[in-house]
Amino acid sequence: MAHFPTSVADERDPAAATRTMAYVANADSREIHVLALNEPNGRAHTVQQVSVSGRVMPLAISPDRRYLFAALASEPFAVSSFAIHPKTGQLTSLTTVPLAANMAYLSTDRTGRYLLGASYDDHCFSVNAINSAGEVQPEPLVVVPTGEHAHCVLPDVSNRFLLVTNLGDDAIGVYRFDETTGRIEPNQPPSAKTPPRAGPRHLVFHPNGRFVFGSNELDASLSTYRFDAAGALTLLHSVSVLPAGFQGKPWAADLHLTPDGRFLYASERTSSTLAAFRVQADGGQLTRIGTYPTETQPRDFAIDPAGRYLLAVGERSNALSTYAIDDRTGALRHLSHLAVGQHPNWVEVIALPK
Repeated sequence: MAHFPTSVADERDPAAATRTMAYVANADSREIHVLALNEPNGRAHTVQQVSVSGRVMPLAISPDRRYLFAALASEPFAVSSFAIHPKTGQLTSLTTVPLAANMAYLSTDRTGRYLLGASYDDHCFSVNAINSAGEVQPEPLVVVPTGEHAHCVLPDVSNRFLLVTNLGDDAIGVYRFDETTGRIEPNQPPSAKTPPRAGPRHLVFHPNGRFVFGSNELDASLSTYRFDAAGALTLLHSVSVLPAGFQGKPWAADLHLTPDGRFLYASERTSSTLAAFRVQADGGQLTRIGTYPTETQPRDFAIDPAGRYLLAVGERSNALSTYAIDDRTGALRHLSHLAVGQHPNWVEVIALPK
């Protein structure tokens, strides 16, 4: 068999040796689209469409990129587990099991042994075990009542704490998490208040673990919090994501950081825009870079693991746009537009070996 040496480009750029895959949840057509990104132009194309048994909403991917989990938002509320092919990225169905409630958000803990779900309608979050074959276990280990409208549950960088947003209470709950058993208990202090009438929605940790950024749905702001070793949150400052001259009712949605923590992006649904910010590493201060038009009603978007591309879906445009992220400035440049399913609402992006 002939031997082909590693190219110089592969040695300089680890991303050149990987294949970028995206997964889009399409609620109303009840399917997940599997997309591949072409290199080097970043254009997406569909490689698989997978039907599911309900309105598919939030997705989560295991830390080892072997499994995808999809919450079904029509009764009976459930989660479907899929194996991700290590080369092609295509999905193979494993199991579908009940969830404790209709989940608005899914994530896993940092080990990938537990599925975490937050329920907006039922004001709770849950923890389910995931076995070694990537199958979610049907009996939750714990279901925890929260404040009004839990919208996100996320482990911290150390995997010792879970943070849960409560949109209706303007609060973020903090819980101590035992990764050996999946059990939780309230932290002390048990929560932190957000700005009044902000409506905390989604969270993301800075890679250094010392800062948390939160999107606020009702006033379309981003808040920066200091996060200490005891799990305490301290609000530092907030900035608006609304474009200049905005008219209407604010309706912010998702936020994501580039993997190096230098740039933060947020989506706003009423204006159908993406706002970009530069992150001050030592204080979490946000400086606006610009505002960019995107797909109509952008509920969700994602950034690839190399920090080169941003992919945003529009619930009302039924399409996905891909953007290049300028490594120096953080500015976005539109690359492509792709029709997907009906009511796309969630995107996950991973890198696989070529």
